[in-house]
Amino acid sequence: MKIVFMGTAELSCASLEKLARDKNFQIAAVVTQPDKPKGRDLKLQSSPVKILAQKFNLPVLQPARAHDEKFIAELRELKPDLIVVAAYGQILPPAILDLPRFGCVNVHTSLLPKYRGAAPIQSAILNGETETGVTIMKMDAGLDTGAIIAQTRTPILPEDNSQTLHDKLAQLGADLLVETIPAYAAGKISPQPQNNSEATTAAKIKKEDGKIDWHEPAGKIFNRLRAFTPWPGAFTFLNGKLLKIWRAEIVQQTGEAGKILSADKNGIVVACGKDALRILELQREGGRRLNAQEFLAGHVLKSGEKFD
Repeated sequence: MKIVFMGTAELSCASLEKLARDKNFQIAAVVTQPDKPKGRDLKLQSSPVKILAQKFNLPVLQPARAHDEKFIAELRELKPDLIVVAAYGQILPPAILDLPRFGCVNVHTSLLPKYRGAAPIQSAILNGETETGVTIMKMDAGLDTGAIIAQTRTPILPEDNSQTLHDKLAQLGADLLVETIPAYAAGKISPQPQNNSEATTAAKIKKEDGKIDWHEPAGKIFNRLRAFTPWPGAFTFLNGKLLKIWRAEIVQQTGEAGKILSADKNGIVVACGKDALRILELQREGGRRLNAQEFLAGHVLKSGEKFD
């Protein structure tokens, strides 16, 4: 089967690699976003998908816009049987959706219709879900609204953060994709419409979303920390200085929200709206990531001081 793969982010790489290593599939081209300037010197940097595609010596296309007529004409010349999309980063026009004989399928990291949109992994953790999964969906003109071809589920563990869950779902999605495509193409799977009444949207994450409100219950703050690790990070302020919190645990203590209840080698205990958080690992702005004992060796914190 001839496939065009469209992806950009690290999440896409597991699916591309799985397809590239499977002799049942011929990848006619890999489509990814244009190289972007990054770092202090603004040097152009390729997407993770482009780097992987080059490793497999696959042709790479990098249109600025998926709606570009020249690009669509290039796709048409390739005559793909199927287009596979995973974290590509652009909405596809009908001219692309209707191009392959089996349409376009998307690897989405939630149990649709729950968490349509840009940040399904973070949203699931933030909302305290104990289970999530991957959906293979036949794409339509809407945002993650297409019919469901296949789904697989996995638990969200208390120790999971958005990075560990991302890696788990990337591999699950890749495995489900290569298992599903042959049966789907053979007509053995009838895509099922989503129940739109159950749909929720996972909005794009902004840097300020990581700001901790100590008046919230410790459980909610704990989920925020997990959801936004590693980016944008859960953060707070002490005496006007930003502190990024990397790891913490819930403890059954009470006090004024944001107030430090204790600070020793076992951690920095901060009161929340309900219960408290023991901070185990943190980082001062411009500093290194340190465990609580290392941090306290260079930064004296006293009971009664307050985070805001």
